[in-house]
Amino acid sequence: MDALKLIAQSSMKADMPKVQVGDYVRVNVKIREGDKERIQAFEGTVIAMKHGGISETFTVRRVAHGVGIERVFPIHSPRVDSVDVLRHGVVRRAKLYYLRNRVGKAARVKEKIV
Repeated sequence: MDALKLIAQSSMKADMPKVQVGDYVRVNVKIREGDKERIQAFEGTVIAMKHGGISETFTVRRVAHGVGIERVFPIHSPRVDSVDVLRHGVVRRAKLYYLRNRVGKAARVKEKIV
């Protein structure tokens, strides 16, 4: 069991910013198209975090053309190039699944003033 933990710790990223539920983030993801690789940005609100060492993930939601899009990103994946926190949000829940049922201004998260 300790050997698995050592392997997992060697592949974990140390330079990830502090991402919390309610934050508005830009995730830069490496996309492979044929033999070329490019970076695609995905912006949205973090609605969930799942902790668990190497398998830690966060879910980002955005609305594009009236359709809600959610993507789950593994934090320590080599495909995730960088995560930029654009705004910190003020929330009182660990999961913001209730935002799925809200439309327009009701789906906003208040910004934390630092």
